Amino acid sequence: MAEPFSVRVTVRGYETDTQGHLNQAVYLNYAEHARWSLLQAAGISQARLVGRRVGPVALETTIRYRRELLAGDEVDVTCEFEWSGGKSFRIRQEVRKTDGTLAAEITAVAGLLDLEERKLIGDPREVFRELATDLGLFGL
Repeated sequence: MAEPFSVRVTVRGYETDTQGHLNQAVYLNYAEHARWSLLQAAGISQARLVGRRVGPVALETTIRYRRELLAGDEVDVTCEFEWSGGKSFRIRQEVRKTDGTLAAEITAVAGLLDLEERKLIGDPREVFRELATDLGLFGL
């Protein structure tokens, strides 16, 4: 199996809390950054999604914090799609320090929203197949 898509992020001082570690909400920003970076790498811009009249939606997100992150730490944020064949799909992500230490695990359930009907697309894989230039990034 190929290595998952990954982006590197440096923890900035203003993202830390009074204990000096990365604020809990910032993990969501890092996960979102990795997901949008994957879309871009696969050839899917926000403009292409809007032009197709669809948009990604988060339905559920779970974060498991494993080790603290401090200002200046560099982390790799991974992103892997898992397909079940329904309207929704899972995105599994890890936040790891460059030394390999697992800092957090993030699991999201997402879908693609039809922007006119305001309902989930029946099979989001078909839209990704239509729009993407690199289906391998989606595991398709």
